[in-house]
Amino acid sequence: MPADPLYRAGEPQRSTTSQPPGGSRASAIEVRRSARRRRTVSAYREGDRTVVLIPARMSEAEEQRWVTVMLDKLAAQESRKMLGDAELAERAERLSAQYFAGRARPASVRWVTNQNTRWGSCTPAEGSIRLSHRLQGMPEYVVDYVLCHELAHLLVPGHGPDFWRLLESYPRTERARGYLEGVVAAARLPHVPGARGERDA
Repeated sequence: MPADPLYRAGEPQRSTTSQPPGGSRASAIEVRRSARRRRTVSAYREGDRTVVLIPARMSEAEEQRWVTVMLDKLAAQESRKMLGDAELAERAERLSAQYFAGRARPASVRWVTNQNTRWGSCTPAEGSIRLSHRLQGMPEYVVDYVLCHELAHLLVPGHGPDFWRLLESYPRTERARGYLEGVVAAARLPHVPGARGERDA
C-alpha cells in the first residue's frame, strides 16, 4: 500500500515503534498519530519497517486493532494470489472435508462482481455459492471464513443457533470477522453482512 499522499512529515503527530505480532516479514511497526487525520487509516512499507498512519484521537485498543488489520492487508497485497473459479471450488471442497465432514457439497462456487454489500451468498436449493470479487487479495483465512459461512448455509439455511454452532468449527471465525469489520469501517459500508440476526453473509 503506497504512502498516504495526505501525510506530511511536518504535521503534528505521535510516533511509536513496536515489533510485529506473529513474525511479520517487516522487522518493526511504526505507528504515527496525526491530529490532522480524522478517520482514515493507511499503511505502507518503509525499508524493513511498516508504517501505520492513524488519527491522533484513536484509543490504544483501536490502534492495536487497526495495526492488525493493516498488516493483514499489506500481507495480502504482497502475496496476492487470484484464485479462479475452479480453484475456489477445490478450496470449498477441502474446507467442507476439513470442517463439515464433507457434508456440504456445493454444485457451483464462483466469484461474482455484483455483490457490493455482501461478502458472499448461497442458494441452498441450487447448491450454488457466490463470493464477492472484493474478497480477492484478502488474507486466505478471510476467504476461507466466507467460504465456510456459505458452506454452512448448505446444511443450515438460516442464521440461528445451529448455524453459528456449525460455523464455530472453523477456528479463525472471530479473527476473520474482525478483519471484515475493519474493512467495512474503512470503506464506510452500511454494515457487516452476515452478522448475527442478519439474513445474508
